[in-house]
Amino acid sequence: MAHPITPLSPPLKDELDIVIPTIRNLDFLEMWRPFLQPYHLIIVQDGDPTKVINVPDGFDYELYNRNDVNRVLGPKASCISFKDSACRCFGFLVSKKKYIFTIDDDCFVAKDPSGKEINALAQHIQNLLTPSTPLFFNTLYDPYREGADFVRGYPFSLREGVSTAISHGLWLNIPDYDAPTQLVKPRERNTRYVDAVMTIPKGTLFPMSGMNLAFDRELIGPAMYFGLMDYGQPFGRYDDMWAGWCAKVICDHLNLGVKTGLPYIWHSKASNPFVNLKKEYKGIYLQEEIIPFFQSIVFSKKCTTMVKVKLGYVSHYFQQLGDAMLTWIEAWVELNPPKEASAAAEPKSLKKEEPSPKST
Repeated sequence: MAHPITPLSPPLKDELDIVIPTIRNLDFLEMWRPFLQPYHLIIVQDGDPTKVINVPDGFDYELYNRNDVNRVLGPKASCISFKDSACRCFGFLVSKKKYIFTIDDDCFVAKDPSGKEINALAQHIQNLLTPSTPLFFNTLYDPYREGADFVRGYPFSLREGVSTAISHGLWLNIPDYDAPTQLVKPRERNTRYVDAVMTIPKGTLFPMSGMNLAFDRELIGPAMYFGLMDYGQPFGRYDDMWAGWCAKVICDHLNLGVKTGLPYIWHSKASNPFVNLKKEYKGIYLQEEIIPFFQSIVFSKKCTTMVKVKLGYVSHYFQQLGDAMLTWIEAWVELNPPKEASAAAEPKSLKKEEPSPKST
């Protein structure tokens, strides 16, 4: 007698949360249903907390608005940006899973050149579960993908690779351009599908976009702080850039890997370049000072004021940001105590996160 076939559980189903920042109804999830429905969602509602956000039926989710952020973090809520997609890092903070996949609500399922829909999450998982090679570049890109390997001349002593902390995906249709490039190329669309994954070499920074991103929360989670951005701040649209620069130099320091390339998503909506320019122009200027700071950074166990000391002269904003980074770390430690201390008494200064009344 034939035994019934047990359906395969989706990979990392109980080890991964999907974090989505939003200000609108999440109808876009219908297209993602075949790939994302088995997983738990953490939705961070930005803007007006009284607005009702509709989530399609059948998804398992928690929904947090600004009132919830204030309830969970108390005075430490000041480290979470308001009216900006940087609020997504609150979802990173309250998650209890090992892995995070974060996606924007204007990103849809893309298709590969054969017309097959791309399961972006599955590719991110593959990227994270296979090693990276930041110490020596492989000219066939990711040697751990099917059909690839290390090329002749690649040192055998480095072929074990290192653990992958970040998987950075790309976009078809609307590229993630800055405002000046948007203005110069208003009709440009990315139609190139490059079937490649590569490790970003150690010592090399990159512009990290938060709209199609996955990471190992246990390895690099505290570094994924998207900063103070936009509302009440001197500039915007650099939240993910800041997190990426911080995370990359920390990955280099800890001998962890960062991959970029596949998977692609379909980025559907081009933001207004004039609005973007108003948000970005100070950041475009300041990044010329910020990048050398990251390129020359040297870590020490005692250093807790590096951003304030090294960048404070550039703008008073970095004094605020340095304080916010410390607050973020304090909140992370209190909401995510070391495993050996998890049985100890609850922290007194932070309320334990509770499911929002809008959770399902």
